Amino acid sequence: MHANEPTHWKSVGYVLWIFGFTGSHRFYFGKPVTGTIWFLTLGLFGVGWLIDLFLIPGMQRDAELRFEEGWIDYNIAWILLTFLGVFGAHRLYLGKWLTGLVYLVTGGLLLVGVLYDYWTLNDQISEVNEAYG
Repeated sequence: MHANEPTHWKSVGYVLWIFGFTGSHRFYFGKPVTGTIWFLTLGLFGVGWLIDLFLIPGMQRDAELRFEEGWIDYNIAWILLTFLGVFGAHRLYLGKWLTGLVYLVTGGLLLVGVLYDYWTLNDQISEVNEAYG
């Protein structure tokens, strides 16, 4: 990554916001608690989901301050998790071959592993980026 390239793109946040009643955009920007609340309440019954349309730029700025840039691209990892997480594609991208293959044959450990990764993916990427930075 280049020094001025953002770790989290607003455009990816808005794409995930389309599915925001699941909380995916909040998980992406490093807000797992509210992401879980959005997931359980369908975006605070749609009201929080609509308000988030205007809050995404601020969430993106906060994410930029919190997470370590490096070789692993947050945007690619999050897209892989969101759309192919049950197949372990995001774990394979991170170089976690064993758990990636386990996810592939178990449906993301019966979705529990995918939920865990929604909570921790930003930190997992930061750790890899720090180690190989």
